[in-house]
Amino acid sequence: MDKIKIDGSMGEGGGQVLRTALTLALIKQVQVEIINIRAKRRKPGLLCQHLTCVRAAREICSGIVEGDELGSQHVILIPGKIKAGDYQFAIGTAGSTSLVCQTILLPLALTGRRSTITFEGGTHNGMSPSTTFMEEAFLPILAKMGIDVEVNVEAFGFYPAGGGKWTLDIRSCDCIQPLDFLEAKEAKNFCPEELEKRLSVIAMISQLPVSIAQREIDTVARRLKLPNNIGQIREIATPGPGNCLMINYQQRDFNSVFEVVGEVGVSAEKVAKRAVGCFVKLLNAGVIVDEYLADQLMLPMVVANGGSFTTTQPSLHTLTNADVIKQFGIEGLNIEQVTYEQWCISVTK
Repeated sequence: MDKIKIDGSMGEGGGQVLRTALTLALIKQVQVEIINIRAKRRKPGLLCQHLTCVRAAREICSGIVEGDELGSQHVILIPGKIKAGDYQFAIGTAGSTSLVCQTILLPLALTGRRSTITFEGGTHNGMSPSTTFMEEAFLPILAKMGIDVEVNVEAFGFYPAGGGKWTLDIRSCDCIQPLDFLEAKEAKNFCPEELEKRLSVIAMISQLPVSIAQREIDTVARRLKLPNNIGQIREIATPGPGNCLMINYQQRDFNSVFEVVGEVGVSAEKVAKRAVGCFVKLLNAGVIVDEYLADQLMLPMVVANGGSFTTTQPSLHTLTNADVIKQFGIEGLNIEQVTYEQWCISVTK
């Protein structure tokens, strides 16, 4: 079996290096050795969510793993054949269940057989895509590429309490189709009436005053010159207090979702301004995909062996992810600047 060695301190030096390396090792059926894991983080090495990613990768293929312990900065995975089936992975903290999901989703989908995976841990923690983002933005695009999935959320879990639980049902995947989202609609000159047709705002709140959610919605409406009834407050029950604001924008035939999770000491108005800022950045650039979703779509495009989309200037996170992908001998992934505001990420055969 071929062996690839990945330096986890490259580029952004975070957990994405580990996750992408695990995913590609499973798909390409190659042994991978990852050193210096999360070397540029305040607490380097495997935390609970990263350890869960490693063990999930091992379980779905009955592989061999070395270094799967908390704090480890050195992991080796020798994958076996990936097996569809029913799985359950509990992080044990408020760590991101979405990132564990993304580590094993594509390998399981490529089996062409049905799998059901239950995740327990954090669903909204501010440092990763939430379960809601997955359901509203990421997974619908995968569905267009041929991966038929369904999400069932039993409980949400905000950081730091966690306690979330949800299930992903991968129902079928005969062949992953290339993704092609090159052109954006003319966006810079949209009037408030046009935005109102395409935009909705949801403020999720748990164990906190509802007035916080209302202030977030009011701030979004005021900054975008939209009516206050553009927003919806969604009160939910979670083990600990939490808040998340989401702006959903109908971008061609899929949703762009801009979310900000509330934090202690950060006002409702500041949460809203952050979300609006991300939305306006995409709108002004006239691109299809925001910088956070862009990072997540590269692996599906590589697996599909084709596709393209426009985005804003790639983050260091995205560039690092691209570097990891290329270390697996994958060619044809291109990141090119088109104009001052627009970039294109593409995969060519």
